[in-house]
Amino acid sequence: MIARTQTIMSDFAVDTNILLYALDDFYPDKQKIAVSLISDGPIFCSQNLSEFTNVCLNRWKFTKSRVAKLIKIYLNQCSYVPVTEPMILRSIDLMERYNFQLFDAIIIAAALESDCKIFYTEDMHHNLLVDDQLKIINPFI
Repeated sequence: MIARTQTIMSDFAVDTNILLYALDDFYPDKQKIAVSLISDGPIFCSQNLSEFTNVCLNRWKFTKSRVAKLIKIYLNQCSYVPVTEPMILRSIDLMERYNFQLFDAIIIAAALESDCKIFYTEDMHHNLLVDDQLKIINPFI
């Protein structure tokens, strides 16, 4: 069973870089696109939260309080999907078949399990169709 923060789930998911670009004034064009995607309420999972927190705390040196507030905002704007054991098993399969990194495969598995049709990311193969269901799109090109 997939827990949801919203009653209506989106048909698209975002990679962590989209969550980060929404906060990054250094790239205003990417920030505008990321904010727009997030305002449409995408799917994201605990792997996204872990990566997001790591960058905010360690690279950007945000306070824990600020990161906590940002996470709460994303939980209100997006549909959160917890990572389950079946998702991890699917992630391993995706990792092997598509040569993904495990952390990327976990996020993709969460999107697949949520019946998403599109996965927005800057870091993967643009236009790749995963399992005849999920199309990877770079929203910045």
